[in-house]
Amino acid sequence: MSEPGRWQPPAPGAPEQQYPQDPHGQPQYGHQQYAQQQYAQQQYAQPLPQGNQNFAQANAQGTALSHTSEYWVHHAPDPRRKKSPGAAVKVTNLILLCAFALITVITLAFFAISIGANVFLICGALALIPLSICVATLMWIDRWEPEPISALILGFCWGAGMAVITTLVVGSWVQPLLMSGASGADADMVGAVVQAPMVEELCKGAGVLLLFFLRRKTFDGPIDGVVYAGIVAAGFAFTENILYFGQALVETDGATGGLIAIFVLRGLMSPFAHVMFTATLGVCVGWAARNGGTSLVLGAWVVGLVPAMALHGLWNGSSFLGANFFIVYIVLQVPLFILFILGVILLRRSEAKLTRKRLAEYVPSGWFTQQEVPMLATGGGRRRALTWSKTFSAAPLMKEFIRLATRLAFTRQRLLVDAKGGKRGAAAGRFVSGQALEMTLLNKIAAVRSDLLGRHAATVWNLQQLQAQQLQAHQQQNNWQPPVQ
Repeated sequence: MSEPGRWQPPAPGAPEQQYPQDPHGQPQYGHQQYAQQQYAQQQYAQPLPQGNQNFAQANAQGTALSHTSEYWVHHAPDPRRKKSPGAAVKVTNLILLCAFALITVITLAFFAISIGANVFLICGALALIPLSICVATLMWIDRWEPEPISALILGFCWGAGMAVITTLVVGSWVQPLLMSGASGADADMVGAVVQAPMVEELCKGAGVLLLFFLRRKTFDGPIDGVVYAGIVAAGFAFTENILYFGQALVETDGATGGLIAIFVLRGLMSPFAHVMFTATLGVCVGWAARNGGTSLVLGAWVVGLVPAMALHGLWNGSSFLGANFFIVYIVLQVPLFILFILGVILLRRSEAKLTRKRLAEYVPSGWFTQQEVPMLATGGGRRRALTWSKTFSAAPLMKEFIRLATRLAFTRQRLLVDAKGGKRGAAAGRFVSGQALEMTLLNKIAAVRSDLLGRHAATVWNLQQLQAQQLQAHQQQNNWQPPVQ
């Protein structure tokens, strides 16, 4: 991003600027919006070469979903319709959020009574440490297009409450069935390596699937799958850690040696264990959500359970190796964690590439300039844009600009996928609602851009006025002469 320049308004009496007309009938900015777009070009990057100042719009061929004016036409809502289509979904989300939060409180209260209030408080405080590490990491991964806070709280409550309860109930049924088929096996090993991974990942995965159905419009891809699955798993690990820490403290009659050992193992050496297991399922669901419909998501959910259960069982099985556990931890678990980090990095790069590709499709119709696309779709461009916006106290506006643009790119990707599904069935309904969401996001982006550039122009003008006043005061001081006696 180049250093912000100055926007020179037309001189008084100058002929009116001729604004380019799109031959495909796509929406163009009004006079003020077009001037702001020209100004954005000066702020975000170097000016285009001579002859390209109209952003190549005159010869643009449009895009697959926006080559006619009819694409942008949205009929006004029926005045008799009092509730928006998303009202029922919002009410359902609110009811489920309250219900799962209540279940989480009841679950934690039950465990507090079981192990004692003092022990619960100590263990809860320790469990907050790995939870904070996991949540902070997930928020960093999702910083450019953050998921709704209410959805993350719902996912956490599912993991910390509902998933724990269902695991205890279902696990009590599954364990006898497994032992009946393997009577000679070690019950502890079967429970840790087979029963626990199978039941726990199934219960956590149910929360991920629930979030997909409740938050389908914001479940945009593998990164979102990692974040949603990770927050569910972090909630589950939080409650489970309290139980493990409390059990270690109770079994040693208050001695802290066992508690410290289990805290180091679970809270410091493997805070991301549950997050990694369930995140593999989240990646599968997120990929399916981006590239297909409900049937593909359900199939991906089943497939995603396999690596989640396998990694979970592998981790639990290593605890039976005794002194060799630390060797396996270094040789196997640490490389798996590094692969997980590399996988997230690759997913983020793939997401940035997709964002840049989809936003570029709005350049011919004038919704973005060619310079804005890399600014909004790449990590370096976003950081430079935020740095620039901080110079005139508009960082929150720039973050909103980036968030809206990223969501717009994902919305367009879903439109392309739904367009392949034809004009019938669920894909057609999703296409219509997605088209309306696309237009809403475009209008919001135009408003945020207007506010952002308006603030910068006002800041530049104020600085120019201040410099002029300082220069005038300096000149007056230099021209001052003492009075003649």
